[in-house]
Amino acid sequence: MKNTVTNRKIICDVLMENAEKDRDIVALCSDSRGSASMTPFFEKYPGQSVEVGIAEQDLVGIAAGLAKCGKKPYAFSPASFLTTRSYEQAKVDCAYSDTNVKLIGISGGISYGALGMSHHSAQDIAAMSSIPNMRVYLPSDRHETRHLIEALLKDEKCAYVRIGRNAVEDVYESVEKCPFRPDKANILKDGDDAAIIACGEMVYPALEAAKLLEEEGIQASVTDMYCIKPLDVDTVLKVASKARAVITVEEHSPFGGLGSMVASVLSENEPKKMKILSLPDSPVITGNSQQVFDHYGLNPEGIRDTVKEMLDK
Repeated sequence: MKNTVTNRKIICDVLMENAEKDRDIVALCSDSRGSASMTPFFEKYPGQSVEVGIAEQDLVGIAAGLAKCGKKPYAFSPASFLTTRSYEQAKVDCAYSDTNVKLIGISGGISYGALGMSHHSAQDIAAMSSIPNMRVYLPSDRHETRHLIEALLKDEKCAYVRIGRNAVEDVYESVEKCPFRPDKANILKDGDDAAIIACGEMVYPALEAAKLLEEEGIQASVTDMYCIKPLDVDTVLKVASKARAVITVEEHSPFGGLGSMVASVLSENEPKKMKILSLPDSPVITGNSQQVFDHYGLNPEGIRDTVKEMLDK
């Protein structure tokens, strides 16, 4: 059955489940509570909610101030604005000041589709990962999102979490069947011909691509690298060591994202043929998410074809 529950709703659910017993949990939005699916939280816990309006710098600065007062702030804003307009606040107020702020970038990647480059966040992995002391996560489905937010509620370090706008297909059958270890990737499928490493919304099509390849006698491993920073280097080397080629898949620019990080690890430890499958280094075409993915080969068929091309070289 097709999943209709968005990752953003799951985040709201987890925070609401914990806010009653933990009054330090605070949700902040930049005129985006609807887009963030946080309206139920604001209605039930008005005393733990802050609406700053369209003022992303203030959003992050206020969140950092609340954290210094012992609160546990979760700041929600479209990823395209959160990681650009408030970049200095994320760098200085959150990371450098070592504050317990969780930055939730909603409608990440090209979720806003036809609104164009101004609303796309195809550079956020690179930008946020380059900040010392900032962790970066892209959960692959609703079950992993639940595990991640529950884990983040238990620590006191800053983090950036990017989620999409639409519901995505389940990568894992259930919460119980979603193995979760903080900052450790999940190998979803084994294979010795190629290693596919994906993050966020690209994990499901990567897994489907591996099934298509298997029908042609090609065995490809699939890794869900939800933890972009810190990157699970051990798992990267484990899957790469057995494969003839490595393919990374991400809803991001070809520069500074998952592919760049994996390439850096491989170049130093396990030189291997590699392909970064990503969005182009140009404004993407106009269309909804699936149309954009289809156009750039970020779908099961496109990933399959890229793997076959790499293996034929």
